[in-house]
Amino acid sequence: MIAQSPSEAAVARHWIDGEARPYAPENLPRKDDIGAEGFFAVDLRTGVVTEVEDFPQARKPAWKLAVDFGPIIGTLRTSAQVTNYSREQLLSRTVVGAINLGRKRIAGFTSEFLILGALDPDGTVRLLELPEGVGPGAPIA
Repeated sequence: MIAQSPSEAAVARHWIDGEARPYAPENLPRKDDIGAEGFFAVDLRTGVVTEVEDFPQARKPAWKLAVDFGPIIGTLRTSAQVTNYSREQLLSRTVVGAINLGRKRIAGFTSEFLILGALDPDGTVRLLELPEGVGPGAPIA
């Protein structure tokens, strides 16, 4: 196993901290090469948010999201620390998800995919934006 730097651990565990600024670009070293095969092994797809629920059991502020990834994948659920977005801003929004990373239990809830966004220096997630007309289930390359 390769040891993670504090910066790498921050990305793997995700937290928001305005003082420590764990995701400031000047604090994040470049990661090791994984090759095209490693990248293309991750199934990145577009989906449309269909449900947004409160998640008071989570240790950190989060929403429970249901996202429709189209007719083949269907609807998957995730817990996401994106409370900087309102319920209204999330409903019907097209998002990008990594759908083949496996399931993870979070406070009794099964998260089935990882929603993607850019991280501000303090850890606030800014969801990726897609052009109009991109439908659910489209692969990301």
